[in-house]
Amino acid sequence: MQVIPCIANEEPMPEGPEIRRMVDDIGRAIAGRTADEVVFAFEHLKPFERLLAGREVTAVEARSKGVLVFFAGTDEDGPWCVYSHNQLYGKWRIGRSAQAPKTNRQLRFAVIAGKKAARLYSASDIRLVRPDSLQDIDYLARLGPDPLNQSVSEADLLARFDDRRFRGRNLGGLLLDQGFIAGVGNYLRSEILFQAGIAPARRPRDLNDDERHRLASAILTLLQRAYALKGITTDPDLANRLKRDGWSFGRRRHMVFNRASRPCHHCGDDIVKTAMASRRLYYCPTCQPAAGRGRDEKGPGPLQKDSPG
Repeated sequence: MQVIPCIANEEPMPEGPEIRRMVDDIGRAIAGRTADEVVFAFEHLKPFERLLAGREVTAVEARSKGVLVFFAGTDEDGPWCVYSHNQLYGKWRIGRSAQAPKTNRQLRFAVIAGKKAARLYSASDIRLVRPDSLQDIDYLARLGPDPLNQSVSEADLLARFDDRRFRGRNLGGLLLDQGFIAGVGNYLRSEILFQAGIAPARRPRDLNDDERHRLASAILTLLQRAYALKGITTDPDLANRLKRDGWSFGRRRHMVFNRASRPCHHCGDDIVKTAMASRRLYYCPTCQPAAGRGRDEKGPGPLQKDSPG
């Protein structure tokens, strides 16, 4: 096994859909192109700058909240992969190769390919690894099914609900565990539970068959919706209605997240803000009752009164 580590494992703020969209941008800039220059900030990685320069960037992929940049092998040396994790402060910038962005952040890793460059600032978890050794990186080895970056079915998620490691934990905390389902973060857990009509304190083993299927469907639907619609989790028809009525992006973006004390779009009762796993969580106590039997699947009800600000 050949892994060259750099420190730390800490959860970043962006969630799976944002990381995936960012990876799409990185890929459009450098994938399929020859790296004219590779830059590492960390001294132990400096010797590899010349080794990787001149190689094709064969792919850029996401693994939940991690980013993988793959470099082709040569006749003398096999392929490599640069793994990075944004953590709290890391940020990728895509731009022109000849013009670095103006920023006070410290450059950590960069690939310059033709007229485009992908630059990573402020991240501290950057590693150089052989592609066949990726599972030796602790973060990647611990990931659960990743619906945005892998083929994951509803049946796969139902099996996850029965896993002894997860079935007895409350869903409000469990959905933040990347070992359970990869790519779900704080806004998505609130939205997923609302979509499924399930209270955050309930556990997988408490759910009946209908609730289990609703939860699995909500996970797959909301991850893909947030990715496709740039972070919007509200039902697309309702989101479009709200937009036509003058609602700002921030106000129409989510069904319950960040909407404390505002009326639920389905029942009109107030959304409640609480905390679980030390992070804020939002839910509708009427649509997500503690005893089960959440709202039905009729979709958004009549638009409730709320200011469009």
